[in-house]
Amino acid sequence: MTKRIIVTGGAGYIGSHVCVDLLGAGASVLIIDNLSNAHEEAVRRIGELAPGGIEFLRRDLADPAHRRDIIDAVAAFRPDGAVHLAGLKAVGESVAEPARYYRVNIGATLTLIDALEAAQARTMVFSSSATVYGDANPNPVGEDAATAPANPYGRTKYVIEEMLKDLARSKASEPGAAWRIANLRYFNPVGAHPSGRIGEDPNGVPNNLFPFIAQVAVGRRDRLSIFGDDYPTRDGSGVRDYIHVCDLARGHTAALDYLGGAAAPHVVDINLGAGRGYSVFEAVAAFKRASNRDIPYMVAPRRDGDIAEIYANAERAQRLLGWRAEKTIDDMCADHWRWQSANPEGYRS
Repeated sequence: MTKRIIVTGGAGYIGSHVCVDLLGAGASVLIIDNLSNAHEEAVRRIGELAPGGIEFLRRDLADPAHRRDIIDAVAAFRPDGAVHLAGLKAVGESVAEPARYYRVNIGATLTLIDALEAAQARTMVFSSSATVYGDANPNPVGEDAATAPANPYGRTKYVIEEMLKDLARSKASEPGAAWRIANLRYFNPVGAHPSGRIGEDPNGVPNNLFPFIAQVAVGRRDRLSIFGDDYPTRDGSGVRDYIHVCDLARGHTAALDYLGGAAAPHVVDINLGAGRGYSVFEAVAAFKRASNRDIPYMVAPRRDGDIAEIYANAERAQRLLGWRAEKTIDDMCADHWRWQSANPEGYRS
């Protein structure tokens, strides 16, 4: 790969791993991130792991005051396309603050569209989510399943997907103006880079399972809250498809390569998942094996917006991108623990 790629949210958990993979494949990268849930130290460590063409712009895509700076910076970078990861991502928070989620997630995407249009770089890999499916489909869930997001976070992802499809359709017949877009529907990214140098470091109380387990294991938190043990699943806890973040990062590089091919469609939805589910109790047991630490927990009431079970049908990713998840739940836990034990306070340490 010899492309120039914008990565919005590139200092965050998934973004940092995507940048390392892109740089390793020979791309140059411009990170745009407001650092609201990320750390500039991550940018330095990305450069440490994958020396090469990396630039950083601290701006907020959702802030109208930053729009002109972003458009000018993107034009100066002369990109071939973008990976769009910037946005708010906590299910529970989205239930409490839906207007903020719509304003930030959709507003950020509109600014990026304008910047790429101005730069004539009409290729985008969008960070979507399996939450667009809701709980109305049998497992494994394929891309043609019904979409019925169960929370505002998932609905923002669905709205953005539809907006990008409208954009692609509107330009499809214009010579030289066509967009190529991949909506990557993530399942549950976990783990960390095997070096232990970059990983998930959420601000405040973690919203996702694995960083919370890791912080309990390293002693930052007293115990884990398991939200519901009365779901209709094999052990009563929620079941999710967990995918190693490095596998996920490879999927973005593969998607960009695919969109650059002559046969690529104007827009395509693609699941990125391992294709099997693990329960919360099974995830806790796997992390105990990896860390050799006890993980105290308490059972709490279910959270609004959570569903019982979901895991991916990832055949389309294998067919179109030549991609499949390779790492196991034990790999995910071992790498996550290596990161957390080496960085007990995250990037602040």
